[in-house]
Amino acid sequence: MSFAGKNFKYLRKLRGWTQEDFANKVGIKRSLVGAYEEERAEPRLEVVETVCSIFKLSLEDVLLKELADEGESYMAKRRKLKMGAERSNIQFVPVKAAAGYLAGYNDPEFVDELNTFTLPMLGPGEYRAFEIIGDSMLPTPSGSVIVGEKVENLEYVKSNQAYIVVSRTDGIVYKRIQKEPKLQTTLTLVSDNPQYPPYTVKSEDIAEVWQAQMILSRPMEKPVWDVNQLATVVNTLQEQVNSLKSNRT
Repeated sequence: MSFAGKNFKYLRKLRGWTQEDFANKVGIKRSLVGAYEEERAEPRLEVVETVCSIFKLSLEDVLLKELADEGESYMAKRRKLKMGAERSNIQFVPVKAAAGYLAGYNDPEFVDELNTFTLPMLGPGEYRAFEIIGDSMLPTPSGSVIVGEKVENLEYVKSNQAYIVVSRTDGIVYKRIQKEPKLQTTLTLVSDNPQYPPYTVKSEDIAEVWQAQMILSRPMEKPVWDVNQLATVVNTLQEQVNSLKSNRT
């Protein structure tokens, strides 16, 4: 017999949840929660796995350990995990360090010298922040900081998503990537501002790719729209759409 029922009750009370709350979180009937806690029934494996996912525990923890008797060590473990996540440092690459980064991005000593900060809302992963300059990705303003998560392989790049691309030919750019299934050796980089035409870069020239997760920027002043400029943007966008259609036919 496992400790699952007792642990369900302990974990539920630890969060201050009612049996109804717990049932809704796990996706089962409230009556089943009572049956499990009173040890009148054994929970199915998929239910235990869901609880493990919610509370960041292993199957061994929930099934074989009585957490109420190990409350101090359990809570210490959770605090350690939480503090560890909060201490994840994000290296910041300002524009003035961009040239040096292209030469030292793979040098641990260079990377360690970069200023760092933390963002507790980000999940586990390897992150880096880059300052961008220019209006090619409007409405993201110039001077914004893009926090990206490392993409280990170009195969994992998702089409039309925004990335920081570090290449040996174009330096550090913030663009959307379009993947062409028939062209495995190149990627198309697209600006959000349609005044800037798309262009391609060879996969072999790409040193790093970081998928944008957050944008940090200062509050913007109220924009003043120029009707003529808007008309130019619309016309440019239409020309790009027509060009893409003709390339596919």
